[in-house]
Amino acid sequence: MESTAGTLHQLFDKNFLEYTSYVIRERAIPAIDDGLKPVQRRILQTLFNMEDGRFHKVANVVGETMKLHPHGDQSIFAALVNLSNKGYLITQQGNFGNVLTGDRASAARYIECRLSPLAKEILFNRDLTEYVESYDGRMMEPVTLPAKIPLLLLQGAEGIAVGMATKIMPHNFCELLEAQKKILKGEEYVLFPDFPQKGFVDVSNYDNGNGKIRCRARIEEQNEKTIIIKEIPYTTTTQSLTDSIEKAAKAGKIKIVSINDYTAEEVEIEIKLARGVYAKDTIKALYAFTDCEVSITPNLTLINGTTPETTTVTRVLEHNTFKLKDDLQKGLEIDLGRLEEKLQARLLEQIFIEERLYKNIEEETSYKAVIKSVETGLVPFSSELLRPVTVEDIERLLEIRIKRISRWDINKQKKEINRIRKEIAGIKKSLQNMVQYTISFLDKLLEKYGHLYPRKTEIKSFSEVSIRKVALSNLVIGYNRTSGFLGSQIKVEDDKKDQSVTCSEYDRLFLIFTNGLYKIIPVTEKLFVGHELEWLGVVKRKSIFNVIYRDGKSGQAYVKRFKTPKFILEKEYRLFPEHKKSRILLLTHGEEQFARVYMTPSQRARTNVLDVIFDDYLIKGVAAKGKRVSNRTVRRVARSAGPRTEPAKKNLVLPGLDKDKK
Repeated sequence: MESTAGTLHQLFDKNFLEYTSYVIRERAIPAIDDGLKPVQRRILQTLFNMEDGRFHKVANVVGETMKLHPHGDQSIFAALVNLSNKGYLITQQGNFGNVLTGDRASAARYIECRLSPLAKEILFNRDLTEYVESYDGRMMEPVTLPAKIPLLLLQGAEGIAVGMATKIMPHNFCELLEAQKKILKGEEYVLFPDFPQKGFVDVSNYDNGNGKIRCRARIEEQNEKTIIIKEIPYTTTTQSLTDSIEKAAKAGKIKIVSINDYTAEEVEIEIKLARGVYAKDTIKALYAFTDCEVSITPNLTLINGTTPETTTVTRVLEHNTFKLKDDLQKGLEIDLGRLEEKLQARLLEQIFIEERLYKNIEEETSYKAVIKSVETGLVPFSSELLRPVTVEDIERLLEIRIKRISRWDINKQKKEINRIRKEIAGIKKSLQNMVQYTISFLDKLLEKYGHLYPRKTEIKSFSEVSIRKVALSNLVIGYNRTSGFLGSQIKVEDDKKDQSVTCSEYDRLFLIFTNGLYKIIPVTEKLFVGHELEWLGVVKRKSIFNVIYRDGKSGQAYVKRFKTPKFILEKEYRLFPEHKKSRILLLTHGEEQFARVYMTPSQRARTNVLDVIFDDYLIKGVAAKGKRVSNRTVRRVARSAGPRTEPAKKNLVLPGLDKDKK
C-alpha cells in the first residue's frame, strides 16, 4: 500500500512539474530576446509566411496559426487582437475593439490585418533565426525572432503562470532607442513607463521595473460645477472608471448629479456636481476614492534561454542592445560572405570570357579533361581572385551559355565588379566600428518611425516636483575612513571622521579630498576612495563652498569661495596646485559660515587668532587661487559659530623673557 502511494506521489510530482514548466515557458511568460510569448511569436511568423502586401482575414490568420499553436482558436484570436492593439507590429482594418472604453473586437471573420512596416523591418531574418519543428512535426517555427528593438519593454506584458506571474510596463519607443544609444556610448540613462491611455504617472518608486508606480487621470475643471476627465490611468477603461465613480457616489464619498461618457477616439467623461459641491474639492476626492488614481506593482519576470528569472529594466535593455549589435554584425558578415562569393564569380566569368579560356576546351574529349583544362587556364590569374578556384566554380563557368558570351559587355561588367567591391569595402568599414554602425541603425529607425510614437503619459510627482525630485532618496552613502571604502553598502561607525549622505540612485556624489583633489562620481554600492576624503555630498547646482587651504610651495594659507563647478563624470580635478604639503585646513558648505584661524604666536602681534567671515569674500571660479588669510604662518583652522565679540587678549609673557622686553 505504501509502495503504491509513493509511486502515485512521484507520478503527480513528475506530471505537475512538466505542466508547470510548460505553462511558464510555452504560454504565460515572454522571452527576453524578442519580448514575445509563444502564441504571439507564432502569430507574427504566420503573418510573415502569409505576407503578400494585402490584408488578411483574421479568421484565416487564426486558422493558419493553429498549424503552429496547439491550442484553440479563441486563445489565438484574443492574443492577436491584444498584440494588434498595442499599435506596433500589426496593422488593423476593421473594429479591433477599443482599449480606452473596453469594447470588444468584432468577430474574426469581419476584421483584417497584416504586418506593419516596422514589424517587417525589425523582426524577421531567416539567416539569424533558429527554427525547430512545430508540435506535429509538419512545419518549422522560430525559437525566437531576431528582434532589432527591445519589444519586451516597448509593448509590456502580463501573464499568470503556475507559481509565478509577470507584469511588465510598456515604455516609449523613442526613449528606448535613445537609451540603447547611450548604453553603446557608455552614458547613463533613465527609463520610465509610457501608457497608451496617457494620463499621469508617478515613478518615484518604480525601482527599475520591480517597484511601484501610481497612475492618475487627467482631470480638467470646465467650471465650478462641471469636471471633464480627458485621460485615464493605465489598466483602467472608461467603463471601469465610471463604475468606480458611481460606486464612490453611492457610498457618499463624492456628490455628483450625473456622469456621461462621450468617449470616441479621445477620452471625454463629463461629471456634473451636486448643489453646494465644487470642482476643486471634488477632483481631490476623485483621486482619493475612485480609479482616477491607481497603484500598479510591476514585476519584470521573463524567460532567459529556457529559465524564468526576475530581472530589471536596465539588464533587459542592455541584453537587447548588445544582442542587436551582435545580430547586426552577424548580418554584415553574412552579407560580406555573399558579396565576396558574388565578386569571385564575376571575376571568374571575366577571366574565362575575356581571356577566351573557353576555347581551350574545344579539343578535349572527356569532362575530366575539360575541368582540368579550365583549371590550368585559371592558374596565371589566381592572384586576382579572392580564394582558390574550386570544382564548383569551374562547373558554374561551364554552364555559361554561348548567347551570354557573345553579348559580353566588358565596361558593364567592370562597373558591376567595382560596385561589388565598393559594397564590400563599405561592409568591412562598418565591421571595424560596430558600435557606431549600431547607433546609426538606431538613428535611422528613430528618423523613420520616431514621429509616430511620441510620449503619451506625463511623468510627474503628484506633489508637483521635478523628475529629479520624484526619485526617492532611499540610499544612504556611507564613508568609512578606516577602510577607505564608500558606497551604499558601507556602514558608518560612530566615528566623527566617518561621513554619510542620503541620496537617490540618480544623484551624483561630490568628493573632495584633503590634498585638494575633487571629482564627481555616480552613486555606487562600494568603491575604494582612500583614507583622506575631506567632504562628501550630493551635487547641487548652486551650492557654495568655503575653503581655507595651505599652499605647500609657499607655506601660506588662502581662503576662497566657489560654486559647484562644471564637471565630467569620474574625471579628477584640483582645487589648488598639487604639492605634497598642500592640504585643506577647513571646508564648509553654504552661506553665513565662519572660521577661526590660529596663527603661530608672535611677540609683536596683538592677537594670534583671526576670525574669518566667508561671506566677506567674493565667490570666484573653482580654479582661483583665493585671498591670503594672513602674512603669518597658520597653525590650524577651526569652524566657528561667528566672530568674537570680546576684545582680543594681549599676548601672554613667554617664560624666560623680561617684562620690559615682552
